[in-house]
Amino acid sequence: MQLGMIGLGRMGANMAERLVRGGHQVVGYDPGEAAREQAAGRGIQAAASLRQLVDALAAPRAVWLMVPAGQIVDDTLAALLPLLAPGDTVIDGGNSFYKDSQRRAGELAAAGIAYVDCGTSGGVWGLSEGYSLMIGGGEAEVERLRPLFATLAPAPDSGWGRVGPSGAGHYSKMIHNGIEYGLMQAYAEGFAILQHKQEFALDLHQIAEIWRNGSVVRSWLLDLTSDALKKNPSLAGIAPYVEDSGEGRWTAAEAIALNVAAPVITLSLLERLRSRDDDSFTDKLLAAMRNQFGGHAIKQG
Repeated sequence: MQLGMIGLGRMGANMAERLVRGGHQVVGYDPGEAAREQAAGRGIQAAASLRQLVDALAAPRAVWLMVPAGQIVDDTLAALLPLLAPGDTVIDGGNSFYKDSQRRAGELAAAGIAYVDCGTSGGVWGLSEGYSLMIGGGEAEVERLRPLFATLAPAPDSGWGRVGPSGAGHYSKMIHNGIEYGLMQAYAEGFAILQHKQEFALDLHQIAEIWRNGSVVRSWLLDLTSDALKKNPSLAGIAPYVEDSGEGRWTAAEAIALNVAAPVITLSLLERLRSRDDDSFTDKLLAAMRNQFGGHAIKQG
């Protein structure tokens, strides 16, 4: 099956290569010349422009977007839409906000073009292990694209599926990432407690390896944690600063909108925000208040 892939960063290029390995023809485009050259070396036909990409695909076309969420998706669609024709399909495999996906689906439908939102999980391991795909969109469009999803997934009949109408795929991925925040925070806090129990001189990598087999907390995330601790037991050179890409914020906001208590996910997000404040006014004021009412000593900074 033919596919156009827009966005040949690490994730997009890896997905395109997995499809090529599975016997599909992939025409890729990226505004960066270096990314196009690297993609060509991986069996991906590189196009120098969106026009060239679209012209290389037989109708009805399928074009997959792997670009950052937000305005860049709308800008890419604005440039792409005049080049497409009724019956074509656009797949957004990035981490777009689900309401944006619903809006875009309606806008493209007016032009006779289907819009499929595909929440994609698997990270840098997807090329070898396959991707978990949560797909939103019309049943007919998803079924037409089945060969692509079956190739990208860990197995043709598992790890992927249509979860609902437009927006449902990115909604499911949003919640998936919120859960991921909570899991990561729990592991991080647990290992931090172990690390602080210095009288036992615990080997954190050893404990992680024990937990990986037979334990109720075993998981792929624990596998990766164990590997990280093996390579760098003291985490030397890593700043205590944790970014977020937005999905945790959206999940917390959705929980509030639906009156669903989600304290673990919400607090894990707040911990990430806290990690970025290396000169916390909050903590300074807390120390000042303790000094005011109790005369407690203030540690000089």
